Amino acid sequence: MSNDSKHDKHHEGDVAFIQSLAELLNSSDLSELSVKREYGEHDRLTVSLSKHARQAVHAPAPAIAVGPAPAAALAAPMPAQMPAMSEDPASLPGAVTSPMVGTAYLSAEPGTAPFVQIGQAVAEGDTLLIVEAMKTMNHIPAPRAGTVRRILIDDGTPVEFGAPLMVVE
Repeated sequence: MSNDSKHDKHHEGDVAFIQSLAELLNSSDLSELSVKREYGEHDRLTVSLSKHARQAVHAPAPAIAVGPAPAAALAAPMPAQMPAMSEDPASLPGAVTSPMVGTAYLSAEPGTAPFVQIGQAVAEGDTLLIVEAMKTMNHIPAPRAGTVRRILIDDGTPVEFGAPLMVVE
């Protein structure tokens, strides 16, 4: 069995494992999970998931790092578009949350215009952003017609299942 084949099997199993951890976190009283798996000298998985209380606004926690990664890659950047507010963005009626663990992108390709901007009107089904998971680009559609009020993530941000991404009202 080639090294790439082993890596692909680890990666597929790791994604299912991470999704199971996210479901466990959401269905339990746990607020944080952290797992580190070593498959070999240069092959490892580090997972850190956290769920925050609804009283405060928090940036989405870093979701995963597969393989060797610098420590800076695990830090979640603070979104520039997130104004300070007392309520949790995920609790807002127009919140659009991530349906999976992955990396969120605001445009189709680096250097191109974003799918949407704050203040832009969108129709139900319009693409708001992309979440990449397992090298698959998943278009996240607007769940309803409305106006983009807030963008809660930066381009290239790791997101976890259920993390608030945008507010469309």
